[in-house]
Amino acid sequence: MTTLKVHNIESAPQESKPLLENSLKSFGMLPGLHGVLAESPQILKAYQELHELFTNSSFNADELTVVWQTINVEHACHYCVPAHTGIAKMMKVDDAIIEALRNETPLEDAKLEALRTFTLSLTRNRGNVSQEDLTAFYAAGYGERQVLDIILGLSQKVISNYTNHIANTPVDAAFEKFAWEKK
Repeated sequence: MTTLKVHNIESAPQESKPLLENSLKSFGMLPGLHGVLAESPQILKAYQELHELFTNSSFNADELTVVWQTINVEHACHYCVPAHTGIAKMMKVDDAIIEALRNETPLEDAKLEALRTFTLSLTRNRGNVSQEDLTAFYAAGYGERQVLDIILGLSQKVISNYTNHIANTPVDAAFEKFAWEKK
């Protein structure tokens, strides 16, 4: 398996050190993904900014989780699915939502299921969604802003999911209990 170096604050390139210090302050730990991204200060900064922007988008905690986990599961990210399971629990997302997303089963809430379905279509089709997909998404109560906000979340997840595939990033100890493999 391919692996990339997981930096700590001391081993990171100089430009990445303040970014890693921000990660440490924000999360109370240094996520392994951030340690890998630190090799390129630009990608680490981009990832952190995309995370903040998406977290402050038009979506609530349940919806953020649906977008993140739908993409993580579709991309079979061994690191992000457990991490976002832990994050969802910290965000007080209902366990039924968390488990349905991890298991790729439909969500009970029709609006959240429409979000999951549209996010999945957007991800699988690389943005080439049908008019029917858009119509169903809008009929569920979402609008153009949410389409664009999903693309923002997808941008963040492409950075993390692809990096974790190449780096074989070890799952952080805090999230090991949420280990996951694609079925």
